[in-house]
Amino acid sequence: MIDSKGYRANVGIVLSNQEGQVFWARRAGMDAWQFPQGGIKPHETPMMAMYRELREEIGLKTEHVELIGATRSWLRYRLPRRFVRYQSRPLCIGQKQIWYLLRLIADESNVRLDGSRSPEFDCWRWVSYWDPIQEVVAFKRGVYRRALREFAPLVLPEDRVARDDAISQC
Repeated sequence: MIDSKGYRANVGIVLSNQEGQVFWARRAGMDAWQFPQGGIKPHETPMMAMYRELREEIGLKTEHVELIGATRSWLRYRLPRRFVRYQSRPLCIGQKQIWYLLRLIADESNVRLDGSRSPEFDCWRWVSYWDPIQEVVAFKRGVYRRALREFAPLVLPEDRVARDDAISQC
């Protein structure tokens, strides 16, 4: 679903554990790490898409997680020109995403990256909450920063919420 401005509707998932770390996964066959994310199908609500992507990409079911929050609005990023498929119609220039914050409440052995014919990820790890902002591909950093800032009070102790301000100055 691409809107009239060229943005594809999408969901992003920040999965946290009890220690305030976040799930960080490597794209299959690449040296690129990211949060789980995926497109919204025409018949789906953003929340339906989030739970489908959670199951397809990392094997978790609704009962394995607790929904903590969602971004208040769509967060957008533009694709670098080299990734835009100018011959495709409708033209997609980027993504608009609703982000969801989940907490893993089941054992992490429930995480399965091999649940589809074409796995999105080939390995994963828990990382410190703010690390993904510096590690994700540059064109997604603004969206990651906005989502993590919005979710920080729901995950981190008050003294760690502002840590991103120092990191984002680099």
